[in-house]
Amino acid sequence: MISIPSKRSLATLAVGVGLALYGSSAWAHHPLTAKFDMAKSSTMTGVVTSVDWRNPHVHIFMNVTGANRKIANWAIELESPIDLQREGYTRETVHPGDRLTVKGNPARDGSRQVWGADLRYAATGMEVFPAKTVKSQAPLGKRPAPRWPDGHPGLGLVPGFSDGYWEAPSKTVLVEDGVDVKMDQYGLLANIADAAKVAPMQPWALGVYRNRQQRMLQDDPTFINCKPPGGPRMYQSNLGVQFVEDQSRKRIFVLMGSGNHNYRIIYLDGRSQVGLVGGDDDNPLYFGRAVGKWEGDTLTVDTKGFNEDFWMTNGGLPHTSDLHLIEKYTRVDNDTLRYEVTVDDPGAYTRTWSASWTLKWNAGGTLPAHFCQNNRQ
Repeated sequence: MISIPSKRSLATLAVGVGLALYGSSAWAHHPLTAKFDMAKSSTMTGVVTSVDWRNPHVHIFMNVTGANRKIANWAIELESPIDLQREGYTRETVHPGDRLTVKGNPARDGSRQVWGADLRYAATGMEVFPAKTVKSQAPLGKRPAPRWPDGHPGLGLVPGFSDGYWEAPSKTVLVEDGVDVKMDQYGLLANIADAAKVAPMQPWALGVYRNRQQRMLQDDPTFINCKPPGGPRMYQSNLGVQFVEDQSRKRIFVLMGSGNHNYRIIYLDGRSQVGLVGGDDDNPLYFGRAVGKWEGDTLTVDTKGFNEDFWMTNGGLPHTSDLHLIEKYTRVDNDTLRYEVTVDDPGAYTRTWSASWTLKWNAGGTLPAHFCQNNRQ
């Protein structure tokens, strides 16, 4: 049976697996508020007909008998398979024929879709995906960063040291350093009145930003059209990034676990920032054209040549084709990477501004292979 959605806080639904499991990937998927009304809730009991275990979200389909005694098939949307697998679950956790009770948040468009905040076996009341305690991978003590023979710190695998990738960003939103504004992991403001505080936007850019916020980030091109997450946004996902340093050709590949498993290239060979206007293999436009150099233990990267077809950050801060980024990467120690970015976009902002955060090293980990929409094929 299904109950009529009621006005209740998401907090009352975040039991069991709750937000501990369903809030870790940031923009590996769409912002939940864009699709689901988190201020409403519904409860239903039904029989599982199928499980779609694919990105960007797992879906469990259930036959639910309504008040009119008619059976309707509902889609229960969950986190990405990568997040569920990290918790130890597989496509075999739930089977067709299982009878479940679901508490969740209904789709804004009134379709038969629900965000599954809490799933339980109807017969026993046991949670289907109980939150698990993930053992911390924090080292016992700080270790120095590995170095290449030339003395520079390695941002990725250095021969003789463990492979891995960078994850767990300390921030998943882009806000000017020193500014205190409350927003969720997707960049949705708690108070729209704080919009002007986030960054020094020009009036038109502030208007665009407010509109994106008021529409609950549902126009995010990364979700709608799988547009690559250029700019600082690639470092805001918990699915991580991996640096592959090609020493012989003086270039660095930055691979992403999220988005559509995209990558960018940073050149260290002193070339100029000139690429084909329409884009080419070296200048894909979504990631601009990046040239870098080492300044002591910090890699400083100068990037320009962006298009305007993507969001450069969670939350939808606007940018123009004038966007120019100065990024600094410092491997503070073996397990900590500090990322700093200075945004210079005279088309959208009144002055340059900066933001920074850190990422943690997942030693021995394999970069997740997330593909944006492969359950829509």
